Amino acid sequence: MSFVTVTGEERRLPLSLAWSTAFEEMAPVREFSFRRGQRNYAGWYWFATTGDHVGFESWVERDQLMLLDFDPEVASVASQPFRLHWFDEAVGKERHHTPDYFVRLASGRVRVVDVRPDHLIEPDDAEVFRLTAEACEMVGWEFARVGVVEAVLRANVRWLAGYRHRRHWNPEIAERLMSIDGSVPLMEHARRHGDPLQVLPVLFHLMWSRLLTADLRTTPLGLATLVAKGGPRE
Repeated sequence: MSFVTVTGEERRLPLSLAWSTAFEEMAPVREFSFRRGQRNYAGWYWFATTGDHVGFESWVERDQLMLLDFDPEVASVASQPFRLHWFDEAVGKERHHTPDYFVRLASGRVRVVDVRPDHLIEPDDAEVFRLTAEACEMVGWEFARVGVVEAVLRANVRWLAGYRHRRHWNPEIAERLMSIDGSVPLMEHARRHGDPLQVLPVLFHLMWSRLLTADLRTTPLGLATLVAKGGPRE
């Protein structure tokens, strides 16, 4: 495998020797492309969990990155973290693959993530993902190939992500909102504790932080969405 250090030094080592490297602290192995007329949409996502900007190369990658930020098990994420190399005997040459994300979990475990919608996976892609999964398994890493995020979940988490910044935190309002008994309709809960214009941003920040919870998979967030007390992000 090969990777680039934060100082710009390129290194190439067997995966068996490099697996303990803190890839979440390394530089991307290749630059992101930003040019007029390109078919994919690249950009930088502000990752609230760490306060860093993490790159993406499509809206699908951006959505998956947003879910990683929302996941309480995730401690940090790096994009384009390293490049895997192997010799393909069928074609008689070296091949390589750069996974999309290196994910460090709060437990210390590692998850390598490739993002590709199901309908865009060709046989050659499936083989690359299989080999990547095998390489990860050899060093005790998890591997996940993910695709398009389900529409309702995507819309709900995207809304909450708009309130992920700490500027939406107000300890006095948050304390009142956390004094919740059972499940309460979202707007009713906000109105109980002040002007909704002031309260709702704090409420959504608490939902992003998992201190308040709701069903985000079944129906879009609305005034009648039931919210309840959750638990702190680990």
